[in-house]
Amino acid sequence: MDRIDRIDEESFTPAPPVTFTGRKTLVAAAVAVVLIAGALLIRPARTGDDARPPGPSERAAAAVGMGAPAAAVDVTALVADREKWVAGHPDDDASWAVLGAAYLEQARRSADPAWFPKAEKALKRSLEVRPAEKGNFDAMTGMGTLANARRDFGTGKKWGELVRAQSAQRWTAYPVLVDAYTGLGDYKAAQKAMERLLELRPGLAAYVRASQVYRDRGWREDAVVAMEHAAGAAKAPAEKAYALFRLGELSWERGDPAEALRLYEGALRTDPAQSEALGGRARALAALGRGGEAVRDYRMALGRTPAPRLALELAELLDALGRGQEARVPYDMLGALAVRDDTNGVDDDVVLGLYEADHGDPAAAVRRLSEEWSRNKSVQVADALGWALHKTGEDSAALEYATKATELGLRSADFAYHRAMIERGLGDEAATRRHLQEAMRTNPHFSPLRAPLAKAALATIGQPPSGGPENMQPATPWVMPELPKAAKPKPAAAPKPKPSPSSR
Repeated sequence: MDRIDRIDEESFTPAPPVTFTGRKTLVAAAVAVVLIAGALLIRPARTGDDARPPGPSERAAAAVGMGAPAAAVDVTALVADREKWVAGHPDDDASWAVLGAAYLEQARRSADPAWFPKAEKALKRSLEVRPAEKGNFDAMTGMGTLANARRDFGTGKKWGELVRAQSAQRWTAYPVLVDAYTGLGDYKAAQKAMERLLELRPGLAAYVRASQVYRDRGWREDAVVAMEHAAGAAKAPAEKAYALFRLGELSWERGDPAEALRLYEGALRTDPAQSEALGGRARALAALGRGGEAVRDYRMALGRTPAPRLALELAELLDALGRGQEARVPYDMLGALAVRDDTNGVDDDVVLGLYEADHGDPAAAVRRLSEEWSRNKSVQVADALGWALHKTGEDSAALEYATKATELGLRSADFAYHRAMIERGLGDEAATRRHLQEAMRTNPHFSPLRAPLAKAALATIGQPPSGGPENMQPATPWVMPELPKAAKPKPAAAPKPKPSPSSR
């Protein structure tokens, strides 16, 4: 008992007195406890809704992961962030896949195919760390997107179908498949993939593909509505600007340059780095007769995003303005850009084929486009090949491809004009008139060079003769037949008088 008493006494030895410094510490600790408790009572645990705003690299990563456009500064930040990270973590397959997607977005925004080899290297590194058979879906989707961007649609189809085979519910496979099937000319498969995408993940990427599919089928109103849905689903300025640009393209194609100009300028106000809209604005200004401003915008667009199609459009505008000497510069630039693209694995055969058919060697255009047709049977390739064949004098063969280009339903003034000129070469005046009228009705400003030619050709052909086509007129003059004379109606019998009440 004595030992227990001693232990109790030792256990309850009075604590040393609290000094002034000790009292301050206790007070501070008590205040901290009260503040923390108050904060927990007032503010619940942080969630995704009230957490700090995402930084530039996080915004870009979220955008590219959703298949949406990202702001230029955000993509630059994401590239720098992931490059630094993978330098110290070379076995992080997910970061390599994100880096590859960021490189692809850089290529899209800048129209610089030099980013494509970088994207391919990053995506292949991701697949080395985690192979496709182990479900590296992000890298596989990236490889399909890369192939489509290079217009290697057959390879894009293989990657998209590989992702779908392993995980049919993974929505990211379907944008790749829609683009690949469209490029290959399999428009029914593209529509099915688009419908599946809308079921799995309605949103910006799905609505953009829906608009494209509807446009290719000639369903203009549906294409506009789908793109308006895309604009409504867009969140970041870069996404909204892209949707406005695409709406401007639809307005341009239906022959409304004033509305197209308004939408292009809206895209540029929303995202000044939206250089695709700058090229669209140049096209609309040229159609509105503001050629000097159009040349300025084309040159600015080419300075930001040097694309072969923009160079061709600028050169043809300068030709139409009577500035042929200046036009040589963008024509020469077109060839240099095509060499650059080819070095980085990009297929520019359609643009080059049209250039050679109109301004160079049509026979070379036929050879180039015939090879392209063996790979990709889209309406764009069919139209260009038909036009090149027409330029070499092979109108019978040309009509076969021109028919393929127009039979799907796509309303293109260029396609209608090409077909009309082919039919004119074959001596089919009625078909020529019909398709020239279609071209001018679809978009009377479709080309600064070819639209005036279409108008002049239509005036030369004139209107069809009265009475309809000759082969449908009667062999002998029509004579009104003698009709039988109608019998005179018999007079109606007089009504019988009613009996009076007294006679009942």
